[in-house]
Amino acid sequence: MPVSRLADAACALVPLLRSAGWTAAGLREHLGEAATAALYRGEPAAVRRAASDDSPLSFLTRLLALREEVPWRRCAETLGEDLARALVSAEALERREDQARMLIDVRPHVLSGKDRWVFSDADASMTSHVPGPDHVLGVGSASVSLMQSVPDSPVDTLLDLGTGSGVQALAQFPLARRVVATDVHPRALDFARATFAGALADPAGSPDAVPGVPGVPEVEVAAGAWFEPVAGRRFDRIVSNPPFVVGPPAVGHVYRDSGLALDGASELVLSQMPRHLNPGGTGHAVAAWVHREDQPWQARVASWLPSHGVRAWVLQRDVADPALYVGTWLQDESLDPRGPEADRRTREWLDFFEREGVTGVGFGFVALTRLGDDEPSEVVAEELTQEFSDPLGPEVEEYFLRAAWLAHAQGHGEILSCRFGLRPGVARERVDVADAATGMGFRPAVQRLSRTDGPRFSHEVDEHIGAIVAGLHPEGLCLGEVVHLYCAARDLDAAEVGPQVSAAVVDLVRHGLLLPADLLEGGSPLAPAGAVDAASTADTAGADAEGAR
Repeated sequence: MPVSRLADAACALVPLLRSAGWTAAGLREHLGEAATAALYRGEPAAVRRAASDDSPLSFLTRLLALREEVPWRRCAETLGEDLARALVSAEALERREDQARMLIDVRPHVLSGKDRWVFSDADASMTSHVPGPDHVLGVGSASVSLMQSVPDSPVDTLLDLGTGSGVQALAQFPLARRVVATDVHPRALDFARATFAGALADPAGSPDAVPGVPGVPEVEVAAGAWFEPVAGRRFDRIVSNPPFVVGPPAVGHVYRDSGLALDGASELVLSQMPRHLNPGGTGHAVAAWVHREDQPWQARVASWLPSHGVRAWVLQRDVADPALYVGTWLQDESLDPRGPEADRRTREWLDFFEREGVTGVGFGFVALTRLGDDEPSEVVAEELTQEFSDPLGPEVEEYFLRAAWLAHAQGHGEILSCRFGLRPGVARERVDVADAATGMGFRPAVQRLSRTDGPRFSHEVDEHIGAIVAGLHPEGLCLGEVVHLYCAARDLDAAEVGPQVSAAVVDLVRHGLLLPADLLEGGSPLAPAGAVDAASTADTAGADAEGAR
């Protein structure tokens, strides 16, 4: 694929698609919700039916999304003769006599609130074919998940490690002054350059003014493996969607196979990422790790990180057993699970897992922030299996603020001396079950505090902690004073209850159900969005902690 030719063609194609209304929203409006959903499910028949008329949007859909053969004359009329020929020269469009057909994917997406177009290899969702070893992905589910897990605050420098078709870097265009995108795969960099060129040539797609960030970032594309292209350089933010597939040390497909055994790709990225971060900088990656009976997965991931200088949050979203994991990835490369090739590959892969003692494969997000070299590392690894729809990026950024606050709070005594406020939207749930002992009525079974925003964290609390938390206010008494009043009203030993409450509060702060008053005061990053509704908090406290007053 001629590198400069595709990028040059993208500079003309993207503004044309915008002016034609072939955006994500325009496509949805034109096709309708049902056909649009079919498009993203990889069901071309419904899309073809919805785009069967002679309108320009239907033609562009048949040409670009369905990659159908279309009349060359219509292609030249719609795109313009020069652009159509430029796409042929770039090997993106094939002309056969009086017919034409797209050879690559050009898809509209909304990234960071902006209409964008991503250039990549043609996938197998619209036409029947098996992606080759050098296949370059467009926007997949892992890409979307990673994008949503990255904070949307502005930074000076950003590295997209393993950029592929440029998706993560493109999503960060409105947020960074300088963007560096690297990949070991030359074909991927060709597509990334086209993706970037199209975005930079699109005046309507220029980012809105973000304080401290120019309208258009400086973009650098570099070839090389892993962190080699940026040796000795540091960044404020690193994002990475590496080839994290867990398997034998072979490269069947560059976009997913690293050539490293098991979870070696995830280990390499996470172990080297800290040395390329500026102080206070953050790294964000999707990763996978093996489960073994002789080692907790949390310990395995933690062992990849340095002993000093890092605070990490590891979130396991899912775990697959070996058979499910292998079957999923073989279907990803369009292999028929009933065929002999899939049978052979399945046996080899599962035999490898059995030899290595793999009982499952976990998948999730890893976010880390750079501390001082003399500060001990802190790694929190936990499961995040609950359903939620809010982007995770703002939560990740706030998590590091909460974790830093907890790191500086020394012991139970200091926690008890602080003031806290309930997060707006926290819900309390009391569950009663049938009283089997008496044979009638109900008895209390469990009390939960749950967030109704972000990742929907939920904590079970006992009667005492639930009542004490309800009596907290960021401008009221400190935690220790509320504990003493509560214990005095119920003839409890505050010296015994205090440490228990303090430990529970630490967990509630870590997951953002309770927020320290320090983080809610003016000037704090949490103050604008996290200000506690004093009236509603006071009402709740008055109803549930009356005895503490």
